[in-house]
Amino acid sequence: MVTHEQVLESLKQVIDPELFVNVVDLGLIYKIDIEDKKVSLDMTMTSPACPAGPQLVAQAKKAIESLEEGTQANIQIVLTPPWTPDRMTESARDHLGIF
Repeated sequence: MVTHEQVLESLKQVIDPELFVNVVDLGLIYKIDIEDKKVSLDMTMTSPACPAGPQLVAQAKKAIESLEEGTQANIQIVLTPPWTPDRMTESARDHLGIF
């Protein structure tokens, strides 16, 4: 069975094409539920009209489903609570020059 940690590590491969930081370090992942081989993920975008949204969702789905044969990913985009830079890791803030 896929673990929470494996999902997070896999999602670190998904890079925001505008900010060049992965979705985990950006703080875009809100919730991960795993039941058998079904992974449900709530994620957000840095803005409601994020042009990279569909690309990020497709890459996240692919990253999760590549973890173990038969794994299914269901990704839900949520906008509540709204994303803020406070959700980023220190590493992401350093990369973007946010102190």
